[in-house]
Amino acid sequence: MNTIWVPDLSGDEGPKYLSLARALREAIRTATLPQGTQLPTVRDLAYRLAVTPGTVSRAYQIATQEGLLEATVGRGTFVAARKPRLGPTQSLFTDRDAGVDEGRVDLRSPQLPDVGQVTVFGDILRKASLNIGAEWLDYTHQSGERPLREAVVGWLSGRVLGPISEDDVMLTHGGQSGIGLVLDCCLRGDRPVVLIEDLAYPGFRYAARAARAEVVSIELDDEGIRPDALEVACKRYGAQVLCLTPSAQNPTTARMSPERQAQIVSIARRYDLQIIEDECYFYSGAPDPALRALAPERVWYAGSLSKSVSAALRFGYVICPTGMGPTGRLAAQHAFFALSKPLAEFALELFNSGAATEIRRLVEAEFSDRLQMVVNRLGAFDLAWQKGIPFAWLRLPQGWRAYTFTRMAEEQGVLLRAADQYAMSNGRAPNAVRLAIAGGIPRQQLDAGLAAMGYMLPRPPNDMAV
Repeated sequence: MNTIWVPDLSGDEGPKYLSLARALREAIRTATLPQGTQLPTVRDLAYRLAVTPGTVSRAYQIATQEGLLEATVGRGTFVAARKPRLGPTQSLFTDRDAGVDEGRVDLRSPQLPDVGQVTVFGDILRKASLNIGAEWLDYTHQSGERPLREAVVGWLSGRVLGPISEDDVMLTHGGQSGIGLVLDCCLRGDRPVVLIEDLAYPGFRYAARAARAEVVSIELDDEGIRPDALEVACKRYGAQVLCLTPSAQNPTTARMSPERQAQIVSIARRYDLQIIEDECYFYSGAPDPALRALAPERVWYAGSLSKSVSAALRFGYVICPTGMGPTGRLAAQHAFFALSKPLAEFALELFNSGAATEIRRLVEAEFSDRLQMVVNRLGAFDLAWQKGIPFAWLRLPQGWRAYTFTRMAEEQGVLLRAADQYAMSNGRAPNAVRLAIAGGIPRQQLDAGLAAMGYMLPRPPNDMAV
């Protein structure tokens, strides 16, 4: 059911977006907008109300967070059920495709190659099984994690982060866990605001919304977040946290220059903004200092082993701002006390034996070779990529739409993520797709999938044979 519902906001004082949010609540309460009603698009309602699209978008976001509306990418915004569904409404992780044996190529998220991890993991577990004692029966505690935190500092020794010690480290169950814990530490008030990149890892949005925060996206350019757009958002929204991926923007692969980093830090200091620097796509050869090296007093550096050693371990870490390590660890304690005994012992042996470093080296080499295959097949098109990063960004030729391309690629046995999966429901999604490196399938199979894409790209639907 569609509607041309247009509320009267003329008598309301205060910000228009709050007036519109109140009008939405009242219209849904009185069934003026029944369950399942499709609301006007942001631009259409903005035109009818003579307000900016941002005003409508913000009101829609508030109503969505309150469970009154449901936004579906590609379909629109609808009045939610009167008894809203509890918990999250969208999946964060997409299961691996089961059709690998039939030649299908899943490029939706990076998949690590087996460069010997399975054998190493078996050896570590067998060794650990010989040293299980009574301490495995009690609750784990963070005081016993000090050697593991020291090992994490050693693991990051090749990355320029500024002075760090084990006291700055918070251990987490993967990168997503770390992001949520940082938000627990930083957000305050009834409706805090979190800023994210215009195209961003969806986990940022989900973690912010779980913390009851309003999410606002910031425009990007070839280096990532635009400083002018960031400053405007800080003035307008009074944001508390900025989430970004400066060394390898996900999904566009853009790298932020040191000059741009300095601009972002200057703005963050001016508006007292905390920064989550997500570097789960850690590359040991990254040329520039991390953002935390420039602003150790406000940058929370999040990483994990998921993209370099094993995603199954669910081991991550956050390098907290200087002096904030105890606060971070207290937030982790409230969430899960401390890491489980098996995970902590396993990770410590992985680091101390040197196995983690060697696995990372071999994984990076394999990803590098496979990324070169992508460049060889698709480099003639508008392809963005970065050495050491296991994904690429493909802007589609004229005549293609991302949805159509991903659907037709799937018919050819290739699974991709369209740009709109990284944008907010009312955000800007360019005509592009992300290609993650599939490290777990034979190279010949990967090359066949890339060749199919290379054949499709110069032949948009109206030119392709039926």
